[in-house]
Amino acid sequence: MRFLFLFLLAFIFSCEQKPENIAIDFPTQFESSNGLETATYDEVLAFYIKLAKEFPEINIQTIGNTDSDKPLHIVTFNTDGDFNFKKIREDKRIILINNGIHPGESDGIDATMLLFRDVASGKLKAPKKTVLVTIPVYNIGGALNRNNGTRANQNGPVSYGFRGNARNYDLNRDFIKSDTKNARTFAEIYHLVQPDVFIDNHVSNGADYQYTLTHLFTQHNKLGGKLGHYIHDSLMPALQDSLRIEKWDITPYVNVFNKPPETGFSQFLDNPRYSTGYTTLWNTLGMMVETHMLKPYKDRVEGTYMLMNKMIGIVEKDGDQITTLRKNAFAKNETQTYYPINWKVDTTRSSKLNFKGFKADTILSEITGVNRLKFNTDLPFTKEVIYQDYYKPTDSVSVPEAYVIGKQWTSAIDLLRLNNIEFTLFKKDTILSVETYRIEDYKTSTRPYEGHYLHYATNVSSKITKEKITAGDVRVPTNQPGFRYLLETLEPKAVDSFFNWNFFDTILQQKEGFSPYVFEDTALKMLQQDTLLRNEFNRKKEQDEAFSKNWYAQLNWLFERSEHYENAHLKYPVYRLPKTE
Repeated sequence: MRFLFLFLLAFIFSCEQKPENIAIDFPTQFESSNGLETATYDEVLAFYIKLAKEFPEINIQTIGNTDSDKPLHIVTFNTDGDFNFKKIREDKRIILINNGIHPGESDGIDATMLLFRDVASGKLKAPKKTVLVTIPVYNIGGALNRNNGTRANQNGPVSYGFRGNARNYDLNRDFIKSDTKNARTFAEIYHLVQPDVFIDNHVSNGADYQYTLTHLFTQHNKLGGKLGHYIHDSLMPALQDSLRIEKWDITPYVNVFNKPPETGFSQFLDNPRYSTGYTTLWNTLGMMVETHMLKPYKDRVEGTYMLMNKMIGIVEKDGDQITTLRKNAFAKNETQTYYPINWKVDTTRSSKLNFKGFKADTILSEITGVNRLKFNTDLPFTKEVIYQDYYKPTDSVSVPEAYVIGKQWTSAIDLLRLNNIEFTLFKKDTILSVETYRIEDYKTSTRPYEGHYLHYATNVSSKITKEKITAGDVRVPTNQPGFRYLLETLEPKAVDSFFNWNFFDTILQQKEGFSPYVFEDTALKMLQQDTLLRNEFNRKKEQDEAFSKNWYAQLNWLFERSEHYENAHLKYPVYRLPKTE
């Protein structure tokens, strides 16, 4: 009996000591190096595997593949030890944490390792109504491409991964187009987890200032409705206040480059190409943590750790409200008749920040001989700064009943399927009355951008036509959870539409043309036989001097109005089925 008593006493004593000694049993490279180093990819994976073996509340799962030919993993913490996400969603909220999208920005990798260890061991209070999920290292190829020089402005760690992935893609521009295996697997993970809150950990610097931590919440007007009000008026202030209590100052992401922040700046607009812009399409509350790269690495990791811990507390407290707001946002899709597709800063509204910066001096560069910007860290200040954190839509579209896509456009259909978009196939050939778009104008970037020459400033005209639909073509209803994803990708004028990302570029090239010496006679007959056409032609020559002096442009103008002009040229291949009353 005495032996049993001593054994139980020793066991209880060891359990009580475990939180304090947890760093000894599960050390991280960050701690072992006194905050100077970040873990390698293999060390990160080994750490989580060891945690999962020790703690039943932690599970590690292999999902999909990446361009590095290594799979992604998700690590889940649930106090109940249940890792069935469908069941979890019945009464708990889920936070998804993404790390290492830019592996040189490794703060979140180390901070999340500490966070999971500490909630599992009891060093931190474990959330009861919130489940934590992390992608430990998203850009595995970049993490394996380790170096100590590519982050020219960054103050530690000693070595780190590279921004581009194994195929040199910036993964935080790939969420809509999904050129990489990483992005495709992220979509699989996202739709498996279906998080309520999403955190993407980053590091950045466009200027110098006193803050170690900045936050970049998804733009609240674009998120819209009561959910947008909650993220702007409740969630963001609650996070700021809770960090301030712990002596961690935080400010909105300082959206400037090589200019003094005190001149004012606007909120970053996270379009769907970015991680939080993508997750917003399913009404997830998204934020990027942006630590300041000039601050010591130890401080940046500890700040990221504290921020995530405070976010857990907010979700624990506001969980029921978040669930209701998200549910109502999905329900709103059913009644929405118009959808905004482009945005700009609303200059009539703004907020004010008590911004903690450093004096900005303009001095003569010893290299270039012209003026340069230099921040004087010996002269800190607190000033009122105008922060433009309101946006307004510049264009919107009516919401159709459904879209129709020809089965031959496999790249687009494949991404719909990847993103759990519901659609049906036409069982037989038919004729439908649909709204069709013609691409009237667009501009194209002259420089490559993430493997594309991106279109922008796209304009279309529309009309109702009767079109032949063949068996196997796709009908995509808009009344579904992926409502926003559909409008953002299939409306060509939307900034990150499939059209603007070059999915349909073959329609932009005319396949058949004319020989002037032959078509000249045909064109003359057209003008002789059609008074309205002749009057329009003459009027254009009178009003457009360049046109009147360009014989080929005149013939081409007439060719485009002839029976010989191909129907497919500039005809957007996604049709709209208007809503019926």
